[in-house]
Amino acid sequence: MAEAPDAATAWRWLLERKPGTRGFHDGETLFALVAAAHARPRLRALYPFPTHGTLKFLRSGPPFDGGDRDMPYVITAGPPYKVCTVHGGALGGGATLEEAVSLVVAHLPADL
Repeated sequence: MAEAPDAATAWRWLLERKPGTRGFHDGETLFALVAAAHARPRLRALYPFPTHGTLKFLRSGPPFDGGDRDMPYVITAGPPYKVCTVHGGALGGGATLEEAVSLVVAHLPADL
């Protein structure tokens, strides 16, 4: 599976559903979530990383260093759509994808 080299390319490939790339075969919920997240400039600056029923947001693209454990992510099963971090666990949920995205933005680390 091809990994996008940078955040802008990762977003573009997700929005285009580029075959052979991460997330291209996932369901409609992921693509609606990607569109909602892409509309937010703070999230658009991050590397979108769909994996195992989640949409994660990483500080940088490959190679991945695992230093994003404090970053919030959305679990795509829902509604409600849960927002979590690896370190902090559940942060809350949203009845809509837009609410979940707002919760992600509200819990982004201050150093971004």
